[in-house]
Amino acid sequence: MADQLAEDIISKIKAHAETQNEITPETELTELGIHSLELTEIVFDLEEAYGIEIEMNTVEAWSQLKNVNDIIEAVRKLVAAKG
Repeated sequence: MADQLAEDIISKIKAHAETQNEITPETELTELGIHSLELTEIVFDLEEAYGIEIEMNTVEAWSQLKNVNDIIEAVRKLVAAKG
């Protein structure tokens, strides 16, 4: 079972995804049909929700993210660094 942070992030991703399939940490980002605008909105949602700043060049940074868990872990690290 995912922890609360993971569940919250999956919920935010699900709001922007173009799939009705279940989204888990193992879900590949390519399966979600998320375009750059949705990705930007997800980033803003995460920044606002956790009081973090995600510094990134969208194409470069997010190209390294392969699945939902990659996003969860990136946010987890920023939250931990803030705390």
